[in-house]
Amino acid sequence: MELLRSLRKSLKGRCRPVGSGLDAAALEQQQYRFYFFVFFLSIYLLTLSGNTIIILVVWSNTSLHTPMYFFIANLSFLDLWFVSTTVPKLLSILLTNNKRIPFQACFAQLYMFHSLAINECSLLAIMAFDRCMAIFTPLRYPSIVTGRVCKVVMFICWCYGFLLAIMPLTLTVSLPYCKPRELKHYFCDLAPLMSLACADTAPINTSNQSASIIAALFIPLFILTMYIIIIYSIRKIKTNQGRSKAFSTCSSHLTTVILFFSSVFVVYVLPKELQETDKVYALIYNIFPPLFNPVIYGLRNKDVKEALKRSIQKVNSQ
Repeated sequence: MELLRSLRKSLKGRCRPVGSGLDAAALEQQQYRFYFFVFFLSIYLLTLSGNTIIILVVWSNTSLHTPMYFFIANLSFLDLWFVSTTVPKLLSILLTNNKRIPFQACFAQLYMFHSLAINECSLLAIMAFDRCMAIFTPLRYPSIVTGRVCKVVMFICWCYGFLLAIMPLTLTVSLPYCKPRELKHYFCDLAPLMSLACADTAPINTSNQSASIIAALFIPLFILTMYIIIIYSIRKIKTNQGRSKAFSTCSSHLTTVILFFSSVFVVYVLPKELQETDKVYALIYNIFPPLFNPVIYGLRNKDVKEALKRSIQKVNSQ
């Protein structure tokens, strides 16, 4: 908590989108910058290694070539992109105190961040549907969620995110920026960018918030519906062992959903002025879900742990 309080106090940096500057946590307080650099670098390296291990383990073990692990591997791949959109620049700022970012790079970061966030929302919804089908109709599940269906659904998921993110990007780029180009954030996001515009941003704010509501409200409602069906199906299981096994396949996903969507809801859906606490919430859903997902889906998963042991033994025997 002390770290978060220090971070919140020091997040007074500025991100200048037109060759002027990008600031981050603890840049105003020099004594904290090195500690924040080590902290976020450690998180970033753990995130990269953990998600890469999940991808390699799923890819190299045929026993994990099932829809559930296919989606988990895709989530890990997505998390590698997601965390790499903002953290490397954040680390660069903390290490070198170089706060500048070109205009084009700022909006490229904006687009990639939002498209990958939408992709993650969609993928979490797909994973909820997959678990629902596995528990609600276990006998028909192999014929419903086939390998072909998984690939098509993932393709649609990726296209959906990259296409939907074009709208807020186009609207934000079109704004005239005549104020001092210093963003009070550690990366290029919608609200900090629009606060620099010298035009009426109310229509654009409405459009952007509508897109956020779709991602942060409609998708969680869909996931909630899936879990209502799951709970109904689990109650019909007669044995306690069967109920426990069925619920254990959903607990990891539910943990990720709560962590991710609660932070997204606070930052993008609640109508309010940009606050210092928003930067902390942005850090939470940008950094911590990609860090925790390999632990949630890997170290707590018996099949993944056994597959990882086999992979290690195979490497050692060569």
